[in-house]
Amino acid sequence: MSRAPILLDTCAAIWAAAAHGLSQNALQALELAERDRVPVFVSPITAWEMGMLVAKGRVALLAPPLKWFSGLLDAGVQLAEMGPSILMDASFLPQSRLRDPADRVIAATARAQGYRIMTRDRPLLEYAAAGHIQAIAC
Repeated sequence: MSRAPILLDTCAAIWAAAAHGLSQNALQALELAERDRVPVFVSPITAWEMGMLVAKGRVALLAPPLKWFSGLLDAGVQLAEMGPSILMDASFLPQSRLRDPADRVIAATARAQGYRIMTRDRPLLEYAAAGHIQAIAC
């Protein structure tokens, strides 16, 4: 298994925070990361995406979205960089059919930093299958 850091997509962050819903493969990757002290990251775009999901009523949380996101960081998930270069790279992904702006930022972050994206998002998994990013299906 790769020792590259893991970047949680929003869906993976939701399931990891809830401690259920992740595939056995994803759980094993997170356990190995913890054992081997491989960092796990979340993008700031996930905070925005969670706020939007809650505001639209698509996700219900027991805590306000900011408190939920802060809980991820308190649990040891690190905040990934999202500077101007990542945002610009998201506009120029090679051979990308990613339409969701959050997916584009997450893919650009993974490419720039060498992260493996943990996701169940089909477009990101297809982008990984095409060899543009590394992904762990969750």
